Amino acid sequence: MPSAAGGCVFCEIVKGEHQAHVVLDTGDAMAFLDNRPLFKGHTLLVPKQHHETLPDLPAELLAPLFGYAQRLAAAMEEALEAAGSFVAMNNRISQSVPHLHIHVVPRNRKDGLRGFFWPRTKYASEDEAAAYATRLREALNEFR
Repeated sequence: MPSAAGGCVFCEIVKGEHQAHVVLDTGDAMAFLDNRPLFKGHTLLVPKQHHETLPDLPAELLAPLFGYAQRLAAAMEEALEAAGSFVAMNNRISQSVPHLHIHVVPRNRKDGLRGFFWPRTKYASEDEAAAYATRLREALNEFR
């Protein structure tokens, strides 16, 4: 596994050294709730190996990673009754953590998301965040 210089919070989450509400955990990827979500259920999908950007990702990980993103998008509609989803990735610019991550965000009409102005929200409690993670995990199991 390539190493992360300077300590990467996403690598720490993958190793279980940093707390996160995990939604998906496979041999090569992990998804967990964003701690500053656009909307509740906003999930970050990362390769377990540390790769900073999409161009750095080995070709053999591309299809599995985007397959998980596809499953997450479907799970959000099922588990969260979202009308759709927003799937996005930054490479270096606006990348708050230098570890490749895909944002999968539940969307509904008139939800307030316009262009690239992204208002952030918070979960009311750890219990509420855990409940969202559980709902998504359960829906993901249906999309295997």
